[in-house]
Order: sequence, then C-alpha cells, then structure tokens
Amino acid sequence: MEPVPLAKRPGQEDPRVLVAVCTYNEATNLPELVDRIFAAMPKADIVIVDDDSPDGTGRWAIERAVDDSRLKVIIRQNARGLGGATKRAFQFAVDQQYDFLLNLDGDLSHEPEALPVMLAVAQNDPAVDVVVGSRYCAGGAVQGWPLRRRVMSRIVNRFAVSVLRLPVSDCSGSLRCYRVKTLAAIDPASLSSNGYAILEEVLLRLRAIGAKMVEVPIVFSDRTSGASKLTMSEAFRSARQLVKMALTR
Repeated sequence: MEPVPLAKRPGQEDPRVLVAVCTYNEATNLPELVDRIFAAMPKADIVIVDDDSPDGTGRWAIERAVDDSRLKVIIRQNARGLGGATKRAFQFAVDQQYDFLLNLDGDLSHEPEALPVMLAVAQNDPAVDVVVGSRYCAGGAVQGWPLRRRVMSRIVNRFAVSVLRLPVSDCSGSLRCYRVKTLAAIDPASLSSNGYAILEEVLLRLRAIGAKMVEVPIVFSDRTSGASKLTMSEAFRSARQLVKMALTR
C-alpha cells in the first residue's frame, strides 16, 4: 500500500496522533505489533487498553513503556469486552486532546503499514471525520477466514448498510482513523455497546451528527497466533444489539 503525500502548509505543526490497541491475551502478538506501529508511525503515541490479561499482555506493555514515553498503558481491572475497552481509548484520546485516533486489532490481522495511508487521507481533507479500512470496498480482501466467518461478516455488514443506513461497506472492522474532535462531539462515554457492536454503534452516532466517512481498501489476514475473542455467544449478543439499534435509531 503506497503512502499518500500529505498536504502540509509551511509552518504547520504535525498533528498529535494516537494509535489505540485493545487487548486480551495477546502477549505473543503485541511485541511485534508495537514495533511495526512505531516503524510506520514514529511520531505517534500508542495506547494499549488491556483487560488485565492473565497471559501477561498488560505486564509486557507496562515494562516496555518504562523505556518509551510514546507508549501509554491502561489496565482495566474487573472489566472485559471490546466495547468498553474501545470507549476507554476514545475517552483517553479526547481527554488528552489528540488530533487523530487510529485503531486496529491486537492480533496482527491488520497491517500497521496501512495506518499512515489512512491518516494522510484524513489530513488531506479537513471535511473527513472517519477513514475506514475496508475489506469489502474495491481492492479490499480477507485472507485465511473459514467460510462460516466470511458469511457471518457479510450478513452483519449488509444489515448495517441496508437497515442502519451506514454509508460504508465495512461497518464491523476496527481498523479506522477518527478525527478526535468529532469523537468528542458524540461523547464516547454515552456509547452503550460493551461488545463488538461498538463498531457499528460509533458509526451510527457519527452519521447522526453529519460526520463524513470514507473508505480505503485493506487486506485483512486471520490471526496465526492466539485465540479469537469472537465466540458464538458474543456474536449473538452483538446481533441483538444491532437489532436494538435498528429499532431505536
């Protein structure tokens, strides 16, 4: 994926950029992920929001942060769930007054090298509030998923596009770039989803305030290490939340 040149005016300061990674039991993946993020985005900060992983993910992050001030760590005690962790990352970005928040999975399924491309798209167009890394727009792809996961993801995204009227083809992927002032406008603490439905809910709330969303194609590769957190019970909980959104929007 080729970088997009930034339209930077003389004397213009670099934006404050935060990359968020929400983790639970990703100790085997996080060291490589952090190194690759910093290689791709050397001026960005990273915040790891860990749900007190028993495999030592949070402990590794805390130890790494001692030697690198760009790495921030939040350990959520007695809390579990992608939605709650994502809201915590949103709120951190708002409270610390970053300009952009980029988010990606902690299992190396997203290529960190896509982050500067997405940031450049947002920087080059001040009207853009959200850049979505899309598996389903032209040029996007999914690698390594079994048929069941492919079908489930397609159903969720078609529901989000046709029923929730979201203006992007990939509504359930977490690789995104948000303009932080736009996130602040919806008050991240008011988001209600604690699971994977947070990904559709935040787009729904942003669309309601007129946020402009664009997509860039990405290649999503299934994890090769560790276990997926998307269980069938979590999938059903998220589906119920999406139906609730559709009935109350």
